[in-house]
Amino acid sequence: MSTLRAMTVADLDAVLAIEQRAYAFPWSRGNFIDSLAAGYRMQVLVQGDTIVGYHVAMAGVGELHLLNLTVAPESESRGHARAMLDALEAHCRAQALDTLWLEVRESNARARALYRRRGFAEVGVRRGYYPAPRSQREDAIVMRLDIPAEPHGLV
Repeated sequence: MSTLRAMTVADLDAVLAIEQRAYAFPWSRGNFIDSLAAGYRMQVLVQGDTIVGYHVAMAGVGELHLLNLTVAPESESRGHARAMLDALEAHCRAQALDTLWLEVRESNARARALYRRRGFAEVGVRRGYYPAPRSQREDAIVMRLDIPAEPHGLV
């Protein structure tokens, strides 16, 4: 059984180890510390005593922007990303946020397919958004999920 809890500074070594295994261009410790200091929504997904994933999201006016959602490579294909997306959608509903935004590498077909299955629409491109090998840049696909309000009981 996996549980989500708030990320703390004490989690950063484990989070950074996952980040470095998962990405050729990982976030730095400073990126995570800055996000914690800014009060972003940061959670770790824990299975037993082991962190198997995490997400970082920034609230805006009426929306949430998912900045990082990562599952440890050895823990992929077990529903962890879906569980974190469920939690983010529930948070949006609870906070009356009507849109969840994200960027994803154009080359990340697996993540794009997951987001499309979840109802995200590809709504734009950010040219040269991500670093890429050989001092190149890769485009980001901007995706949006509209979060309908929870229906209220009949009066």
